[in-house]
Amino acid sequence: MDDIDQALIAQLRQNARATVAELAHRLKVSRGTVTNRIRKLEDQQLIVGYTVRLRPEAEPERIRAWMAVLVDGNQTRAVIASLLGEPGVAALHDTNGRWDLLAELSAGSMTELSQVLERIRLIKGIQSTETSIHLASYR
Repeated sequence: MDDIDQALIAQLRQNARATVAELAHRLKVSRGTVTNRIRKLEDQQLIVGYTVRLRPEAEPERIRAWMAVLVDGNQTRAVIASLLGEPGVAALHDTNGRWDLLAELSAGSMTELSQVLERIRLIKGIQSTETSIHLASYR
């Protein structure tokens, strides 16, 4: 995946219903480029589906968690690309301090969360992770 693929995935994560024309305009590429890249990402099964996002309070049974990620060496871009393609990652943040990235995870059950964690831990370039389950929000 190159920078355009990563930007395309990021746009689709924001709004999977965006038209090809809208995506092309935002990415400053042709509609044919967007169509071809989406088809390629689907054929490679990097994009495995499209979904609807709801506000967290609309899905009180969903399990949310935060995963701090330590990247091995200079593999941050590759790790970010892999995490952006992971359906269990609801949001991804670059940070400073002990951890390189902070991923907000979302799962329908503890079993599903376990599967998300397992897939993430297998991503090449991740040195270590630490996950905390979200229990409550106060503001």
